[in-house]
Amino acid sequence: MTPDAAWLQAVALGLGAGALLALAVWAASVPKRDVSIVDSAWGFLVLVPALVVAAALPQTGPRAAAVLGLAAAWALRLSLYIARRHRGQPEDRRYQAIRRRNEPHFQWKSLYLVFGLQALLGWIVAAPLMAAVASPVPWNGLDLLGLTIAAAGLLVEAVADAQMARFRADPRNRGRVMDRGLWRFSRHPNYFGECCLWWGLWLVAAAAGAWWTVLSPLLMTVLLLKVSGVPLLEQDLGRHRPGYADYVRRTPAFVPWRQRG
Repeated sequence: MTPDAAWLQAVALGLGAGALLALAVWAASVPKRDVSIVDSAWGFLVLVPALVVAAALPQTGPRAAAVLGLAAAWALRLSLYIARRHRGQPEDRRYQAIRRRNEPHFQWKSLYLVFGLQALLGWIVAAPLMAAVASPVPWNGLDLLGLTIAAAGLLVEAVADAQMARFRADPRNRGRVMDRGLWRFSRHPNYFGECCLWWGLWLVAAAAGAWWTVLSPLLMTVLLLKVSGVPLLEQDLGRHRPGYADYVRRTPAFVPWRQRG
Protein backbone atom coordinates (compact mmCIF):
# COMPACT_ATOMS: atom_id res chain seq x y z
CA MET A 1 0.00 0.00 0.00
CA THR A 2 1.43 3.37 -0.99
CA PRO A 3 1.55 6.24 1.55
CA ASP A 4 -1.10 8.11 -0.41
CA ALA A 5 -3.43 5.13 -0.31
CA ALA A 6 -2.79 4.70 3.41
CA TRP A 7 -3.62 8.37 4.02
CA LEU A 8 -6.84 8.22 2.02
CA GLN A 9 -7.90 5.13 3.92
CA ALA A 10 -7.11 6.86 7.23
CA VAL A 11 -9.08 9.95 6.17
CA ALA A 12 -12.08 7.76 5.32
CA LEU A 13 -11.80 6.14 8.75
CA GLY A 14 -11.72 9.63 10.26
CA LEU A 15 -14.97 10.52 8.52
CA GLY A 16 -16.55 7.31 9.80
CA ALA A 17 -15.40 8.00 13.35
CA GLY A 18 -16.85 11.50 13.22
CA ALA A 19 -20.14 10.10 11.93
CA LEU A 20 -20.28 7.58 14.78
CA LEU A 21 -19.64 10.33 17.32
CA ALA A 22 -22.42 12.45 15.77
CA LEU A 23 -24.75 9.45 15.89
CA ALA A 24 -24.04 8.95 19.60
CA VAL A 25 -24.66 12.62 20.39
CA TRP A 26 -27.88 12.53 18.35
CA ALA A 27 -29.07 9.51 20.36
CA ALA A 28 -28.41 11.45 23.57
CA SER A 29 -30.35 14.46 22.23
CA VAL A 30 -33.57 12.60 21.42
CA PRO A 31 -34.85 11.94 24.96
CA LYS A 32 -33.75 15.43 26.01
CA ARG A 33 -35.48 17.05 23.02
CA ASP A 34 -32.43 19.30 22.83
CA VAL A 35 -30.19 19.30 19.77
CA SER A 36 -28.15 22.15 21.28
CA ILE A 37 -25.83 19.52 22.75
CA VAL A 38 -24.26 19.20 19.32
CA ASP A 39 -22.48 22.51 20.02
CA SER A 40 -20.72 20.92 23.00
CA ALA A 41 -19.54 18.10 20.72
CA TRP A 42 -18.37 20.36 17.87
CA GLY A 43 -14.74 20.51 18.96
CA PHE A 44 -14.53 16.73 19.07
CA LEU A 45 -16.26 16.36 15.70
CA VAL A 46 -13.20 18.21 14.36
CA LEU A 47 -10.56 16.58 16.57
CA VAL A 48 -11.62 12.92 16.29
CA PRO A 49 -11.02 12.57 12.51
CA ALA A 50 -7.49 13.96 12.95
CA LEU A 51 -6.76 11.63 15.86
CA VAL A 52 -8.01 8.65 13.85
CA VAL A 53 -5.78 9.59 10.92
CA ALA A 54 -2.76 9.88 13.20
CA ALA A 55 -3.53 6.50 14.78
CA ALA A 56 -4.23 4.75 11.48
CA LEU A 57 -1.11 5.88 9.63
CA PRO A 58 1.98 3.66 9.75
CA GLN A 59 4.03 6.75 10.61
CA THR A 60 3.25 10.39 11.34
CA GLY A 61 5.28 13.45 10.38
CA PRO A 62 7.19 15.93 12.55
CA ARG A 63 4.17 18.25 13.01
CA ALA A 64 1.79 15.67 14.45
CA ALA A 65 2.33 16.39 18.14
CA ALA A 66 2.17 20.18 17.71
CA VAL A 67 -1.00 20.37 15.63
CA LEU A 68 -2.83 17.64 17.53
CA GLY A 69 -1.86 19.22 20.84
CA LEU A 70 -3.23 22.61 19.78
CA ALA A 71 -6.37 21.05 18.34
CA ALA A 72 -6.97 18.98 21.47
CA ALA A 73 -6.56 22.03 23.71
CA TRP A 74 -9.01 23.94 21.52
CA ALA A 75 -11.58 21.14 21.42
CA LEU A 76 -11.47 20.39 25.14
CA ARG A 77 -11.68 24.05 26.19
CA LEU A 78 -14.48 24.88 23.76
CA SER A 79 -16.56 21.82 24.59
CA LEU A 80 -16.26 22.36 28.34
CA TYR A 81 -17.10 26.05 27.99
CA ILE A 82 -20.21 25.44 25.88
CA ALA A 83 -21.40 22.52 28.04
CA ARG A 84 -21.01 24.58 31.21
CA ARG A 85 -22.81 27.55 29.66
CA HIS A 86 -25.70 25.36 28.46
CA ARG A 87 -26.14 23.40 31.70
CA GLY A 88 -29.69 23.79 32.99
CA GLN A 89 -30.77 25.83 29.97
CA PRO A 90 -33.50 24.94 27.42
CA GLU A 91 -32.73 24.22 23.80
CA ASP A 92 -30.99 27.16 22.16
CA ARG A 93 -33.39 29.54 20.38
CA ARG A 94 -31.60 28.98 17.06
CA TYR A 95 -32.30 25.25 17.23
CA GLN A 96 -35.85 25.84 18.42
CA ALA A 97 -36.44 27.77 15.20
CA ILE A 98 -34.98 24.90 13.15
CA ARG A 99 -37.18 22.46 15.07
CA ARG A 100 -40.33 24.49 14.33
CA ARG A 101 -39.51 24.62 10.62
CA ASN A 102 -39.01 20.87 10.40
CA GLU A 103 -41.81 19.39 12.45
CA PRO A 104 -43.23 16.81 12.53
CA HIS A 105 -40.62 14.12 13.30
CA PHE A 106 -37.78 16.56 13.84
CA GLN A 107 -36.08 14.06 16.14
CA TRP A 108 -35.38 11.91 13.06
CA LYS A 109 -34.73 14.76 10.65
CA SER A 110 -32.17 16.26 13.05
CA LEU A 111 -29.97 13.21 12.51
CA TYR A 112 -29.01 14.53 9.09
CA LEU A 113 -30.09 18.19 9.25
CA VAL A 114 -28.01 18.92 12.36
CA PHE A 115 -25.78 16.05 13.47
CA GLY A 116 -24.83 14.55 10.11
CA LEU A 117 -24.14 18.00 8.69
CA GLN A 118 -21.96 18.93 11.67
CA ALA A 119 -19.99 15.68 11.32
CA LEU A 120 -19.31 16.44 7.65
CA LEU A 121 -18.33 20.05 8.38
CA GLY A 122 -16.07 18.92 11.22
CA TRP A 123 -14.30 16.49 8.89
CA ILE A 124 -13.74 19.24 6.31
CA VAL A 125 -12.46 21.67 8.95
CA ALA A 126 -10.06 18.97 10.16
CA ALA A 127 -8.39 18.76 6.72
CA PRO A 128 -5.28 20.82 7.69
CA LEU A 129 -4.80 18.62 10.76
CA MET A 130 -5.17 15.39 8.79
CA ALA A 131 -2.73 16.61 6.15
CA ALA A 132 -0.18 18.03 8.59
CA VAL A 133 0.11 14.91 10.75
CA ALA A 134 0.90 12.79 7.69
CA SER A 135 3.47 15.01 5.96
CA PRO A 136 7.18 14.08 6.23
CA VAL A 137 8.26 17.56 5.03
CA PRO A 138 10.78 19.04 7.52
CA TRP A 139 9.90 22.03 9.71
CA ASN A 140 10.33 25.46 8.12
CA GLY A 141 9.69 29.11 8.89
CA LEU A 142 6.06 28.96 7.80
CA ASP A 143 5.40 26.44 10.56
CA LEU A 144 6.57 28.90 13.20
CA LEU A 145 4.35 31.64 11.78
CA GLY A 146 1.35 29.35 11.61
CA LEU A 147 1.76 27.95 15.12
CA THR A 148 2.22 31.46 16.52
CA ILE A 149 -0.98 32.71 14.89
CA ALA A 150 -2.89 29.59 15.95
CA ALA A 151 -1.72 29.79 19.57
CA ALA A 152 -2.51 33.52 19.72
CA GLY A 153 -5.99 32.83 18.30
CA LEU A 154 -6.63 30.15 20.91
CA LEU A 155 -5.54 32.53 23.67
CA VAL A 156 -7.79 35.36 22.39
CA GLU A 157 -10.76 33.01 22.13
CA ALA A 158 -10.20 31.62 25.63
CA VAL A 159 -9.78 35.06 27.22
CA ALA A 160 -12.88 36.43 25.45
CA ASP A 161 -15.01 33.48 26.56
CA ALA A 162 -13.72 33.74 30.14
CA GLN A 163 -14.55 37.45 30.22
CA MET A 164 -18.04 36.76 28.91
CA ALA A 165 -18.59 33.96 31.45
CA ARG A 166 -17.68 36.26 34.34
CA PHE A 167 -19.98 38.96 32.95
CA ARG A 168 -22.93 36.58 32.68
CA ALA A 169 -22.33 35.17 36.15
CA ASP A 170 -23.00 38.57 37.73
CA PRO A 171 -26.77 39.06 38.27
CA ARG A 172 -26.27 42.82 38.01
CA ASN A 173 -25.48 42.40 34.31
CA ARG A 174 -28.76 40.75 33.38
CA GLY A 175 -30.09 42.40 30.22
CA ARG A 176 -26.94 44.48 29.77
CA VAL A 177 -24.48 44.40 26.86
CA MET A 178 -20.96 43.07 27.45
CA ASP A 179 -18.57 45.84 26.33
CA ARG A 180 -15.57 45.28 28.58
CA GLY A 181 -12.16 43.67 28.10
CA LEU A 182 -11.69 42.33 24.59
CA TRP A 183 -15.39 42.94 23.96
CA ARG A 184 -14.69 46.67 24.10
CA PHE A 185 -12.69 46.38 20.87
CA SER A 186 -14.72 43.76 18.99
CA ARG A 187 -18.30 42.54 19.17
CA HIS A 188 -17.06 39.00 18.54
CA PRO A 189 -13.46 38.63 19.76
CA ASN A 190 -14.02 34.92 20.38
CA TYR A 191 -14.90 34.41 16.71
CA PHE A 192 -11.86 36.46 15.70
CA GLY A 193 -9.66 34.19 17.81
CA GLU A 194 -11.32 31.12 16.29
CA CYS A 195 -10.56 32.31 12.76
CA CYS A 196 -6.95 33.07 13.67
CA LEU A 197 -6.59 29.56 15.08
CA TRP A 198 -7.73 27.89 11.87
CA TRP A 199 -5.82 30.17 9.53
CA GLY A 200 -2.72 29.50 11.63
CA LEU A 201 -3.22 25.72 11.49
CA TRP A 202 -3.74 26.01 7.75
CA LEU A 203 -0.36 27.75 7.44
CA VAL A 204 1.20 24.77 9.21
CA ALA A 205 -0.48 22.44 6.73
CA ALA A 206 0.70 24.70 3.90
CA ALA A 207 4.25 24.45 5.25
CA ALA A 208 3.81 20.69 4.96
CA GLY A 209 2.79 21.04 1.30
CA ALA A 210 -1.00 20.88 1.80
CA TRP A 211 -2.01 24.29 0.46
CA TRP A 212 -5.23 22.76 -0.85
CA THR A 213 -6.62 22.50 2.70
CA VAL A 214 -7.42 26.23 2.55
CA LEU A 215 -11.08 25.19 2.28
CA SER A 216 -11.00 24.59 6.05
CA PRO A 217 -10.26 28.15 7.26
CA LEU A 218 -12.37 29.60 4.45
CA LEU A 219 -15.31 27.48 5.57
CA MET A 220 -14.85 28.47 9.22
CA THR A 221 -14.62 32.16 8.29
CA VAL A 222 -17.76 32.03 6.14
CA LEU A 223 -19.72 30.10 8.79
CA LEU A 224 -18.74 32.52 11.55
CA LEU A 225 -19.17 35.76 9.60
CA LYS A 226 -22.03 34.95 7.23
CA VAL A 227 -24.01 31.92 8.37
CA SER A 228 -24.28 30.53 11.89
CA GLY A 229 -22.09 32.92 13.87
CA VAL A 230 -22.31 36.70 13.69
CA PRO A 231 -25.61 37.09 11.74
CA LEU A 232 -27.73 34.81 13.93
CA LEU A 233 -26.21 36.01 17.19
CA GLU A 234 -26.56 39.69 16.34
CA GLN A 235 -30.13 39.21 15.19
CA ASP A 236 -30.94 37.50 18.47
CA LEU A 237 -29.10 40.03 20.65
CA GLY A 238 -30.67 42.93 18.78
CA ARG A 239 -34.09 41.68 19.85
CA HIS A 240 -33.22 40.91 23.47
CA ARG A 241 -30.65 43.57 24.44
CA PRO A 242 -31.99 47.16 24.36
CA GLY A 243 -28.49 48.68 24.27
CA TYR A 244 -27.12 46.44 21.57
CA ALA A 245 -27.82 48.84 18.68
CA ASP A 246 -25.59 51.47 20.31
CA TYR A 247 -22.90 48.85 20.92
CA VAL A 248 -23.04 47.92 17.22
CA ARG A 249 -22.70 51.57 16.24
CA ARG A 250 -19.49 52.16 18.19
CA THR A 251 -17.74 48.75 18.20
CA PRO A 252 -16.08 46.90 15.29
CA ALA A 253 -17.85 43.65 14.44
CA PHE A 254 -14.88 41.33 14.12
CA VAL A 255 -11.27 42.53 13.97
CA PRO A 256 -10.44 44.21 17.32
CA TRP A 257 -9.94 47.96 16.97
CA ARG A 258 -10.68 51.12 18.89
CA GLN A 259 -14.29 52.12 19.38
CA ARG A 260 -15.94 54.67 17.13
CA GLY A 261 -17.24 57.88 18.61
